[in-house]
Amino acid sequence: MAVRGDTSFSTWEPMCGATFHHHAYNKRVPPDSSSDFVTLARLLRPQGRRGELLADLLTDTPDLLAAPAGVFLVPRDATAPAATAERVVLEEHWLPTGKNAGRVVVKLPGCNSITEAEALAGTRLMLPAQERPALGADTFYVSDLIGCRLFNGNVLAGEVVDIEFAMSSDGRTRLEDAPPLLCVVPACSRISGNDPEAALVPFVRSQLSSVNIAERRIDMDLPEGLFETAPLPSANSGSPEE
Repeated sequence: MAVRGDTSFSTWEPMCGATFHHHAYNKRVPPDSSSDFVTLARLLRPQGRRGELLADLLTDTPDLLAAPAGVFLVPRDATAPAATAERVVLEEHWLPTGKNAGRVVVKLPGCNSITEAEALAGTRLMLPAQERPALGADTFYVSDLIGCRLFNGNVLAGEVVDIEFAMSSDGRTRLEDAPPLLCVVPACSRISGNDPEAALVPFVRSQLSSVNIAERRIDMDLPEGLFETAPLPSANSGSPEE
């Protein structure tokens, strides 16, 4: 089983027989992404004199940046491309080494100077979610898991708000033998009105019963005492706020 980053969750890693495709190794999946679009990269700063830009790579399939149809340039304060936005086909992109390993350098058409590149800092390169590669069985995109309700047996445990991955001490390399962690805000926190503090739940096959992306639901059998859970309201009861 694996989790794959869309962001497009840089290689999709195996995890206890499952695969996760993730947006970024130890970065949060961008909370400002629309469910209809995924962020492939976030432009940071000029990288060169011809308008090249260094970007945070938020996909483990960098080749998506070379999509023949192009990508959308989305301002930092927007959650999705404007309805009238047109796609841009990158002139080129490459993966740097050294201190910028794990990021990507992109060259956009019409951006030919340091000044023009500086003006694009913060812009995100996005792609429609439906254009992501199809995944095999027991393989998931991180962006599909975030927002899912986590059930422990038939009890609502909470909502997945992030995915974390164990990293090496220098923060550059994912630890292959460590499972991804679901960051779950317990349901009892939201019901009680307390400030939510996320619990970290190892996403391992031995505890996983099922994942239903369409219903935004993950079912697991969790160890006792991992965090408090909240019983589901009965059909005749009101919402927790009532």
